[in-house]
Amino acid sequence: MKKYLSLILLSATLHSIYAQLPADSIKAIIKEAVAGKRSKSIIIGIIDADGRTIYSGGIVSDENPVKPTANTIYEIGSITKVFTSLVLADMSLKNKLNLNDPISKFLPKSVKTPVRNGKEITLLNLSTHRAVFPRFPYNVDPKDLDKPYADYTEKRLFEYVSDFKPDIDFDSRWRYSNTAYGLLGNIITSVSKEKNYEALIKDEICIPLHMNSTVITLTSELKKNRAAGYSEYGKPVHFLELSSIEGAGAFSSSMNDMLTFAGASLGLIQSDLLPVMEFTHRKQAKKDGDNSYVTLGWTLWADGGKNILFKDGGTPGFRTFIGIDKNKKFGVVVLSNSNNGVTDIGTHILDQTSKINVYKYPWKLLDTLRITAKESGAEAAILLYKKLKIIKNPEFIFDENQLNYLGHELRREKKLGDAVKIFELNINEYPNLPLVYESLGELYKRNHNKKKAVVYFEKARELDPENLHWNFIVKKLKKH
Repeated sequence: MKKYLSLILLSATLHSIYAQLPADSIKAIIKEAVAGKRSKSIIIGIIDADGRTIYSGGIVSDENPVKPTANTIYEIGSITKVFTSLVLADMSLKNKLNLNDPISKFLPKSVKTPVRNGKEITLLNLSTHRAVFPRFPYNVDPKDLDKPYADYTEKRLFEYVSDFKPDIDFDSRWRYSNTAYGLLGNIITSVSKEKNYEALIKDEICIPLHMNSTVITLTSELKKNRAAGYSEYGKPVHFLELSSIEGAGAFSSSMNDMLTFAGASLGLIQSDLLPVMEFTHRKQAKKDGDNSYVTLGWTLWADGGKNILFKDGGTPGFRTFIGIDKNKKFGVVVLSNSNNGVTDIGTHILDQTSKINVYKYPWKLLDTLRITAKESGAEAAILLYKKLKIIKNPEFIFDENQLNYLGHELRREKKLGDAVKIFELNINEYPNLPLVYESLGELYKRNHNKKKAVVYFEKARELDPENLHWNFIVKKLKKH
């Protein structure tokens, strides 16, 4: 891959064939999203034959209340999967591997890869989410509950693959899987002989396209431009660490770099990567549940003459979107530093028949209980909760997440007694949901009360017996 790029000058007639969403409308979308607490900040970029246009609003962090710029760094989450599949496609075109190769060909002999009805999982199955792996591996037990994959080693990943028992045939349906892409990232890194996954993606994609802000490991200079990440209810969260499954979503990037990638994907920016990019745009299979298709890394809208590809990403503190319309030759990028979705915003700008979801901030109950819990303790917050529930104010939404998030906030503040009380209330309110037992089980496990932890994890397992995570944790607790 040659390491150069240049802007192709396209005729003005190409730009005139579509009616782009007006600037005032995009600015209004950003203003409403920030004012309505969908996100601390949103930055939207568009690239077409005339160049780049960027709009932004909100603040990069509470400590640095300035608007994001084209160089502000955001975690891009699962957009990383597009990079992973792009390198896979390049290796395929260069005959370094075959997309239909079984994964056993690239894994250590100690890894017992799953077989069902005489068939193995292929590289193509991994890339198109048809390997039937679940969304995340079940054998996770992090030292830090708020960094669930920071210490998830390659050894643990391979143990998971060896123990995996598929419930349906490979390639029989679409099942979105970070597990699959984490494994795929490991495989392509091994084939490449690069020192790690980040180095591979930088050498094959970022350096050729001069995407110097697209990294996993941020330099001190890049950290100065990094937006802070926030939960869906506006509290700071840790930056993401994915260890052995980085291929699923570990990269961060800037608006400038993401628009460069979108422009290169459209051929607006000349690059030797274009033939490989176009290879990844090809329809591979139908996605389940809607009228879209899956390609190598992207979602494709192809019905009704459309040729729109997009990929969204999400981490605990960020939501992102990249999309291209290959017929109308323009691309859209949306970056946000909150765990509230922005895919609807991106698809609306790409295709105005796709509507934006009405967002109404749902965390007023949590915010109200938090104040009382901090000022007067958990018991006072519980009394307030019961009073508010009787009043039935429509501004307060009552569900298991309100109390669950409050309990975890108290846990992080080392107020373990108060956290237990809130989690116990959640169990009383929602006794048929595994989540409420898991939270209390985790609290007792980390407070070295393994006997009580087992009780709650076993209850979670009783309610959701198909979730193998409970078996893994219970077995580990009983062993010790």
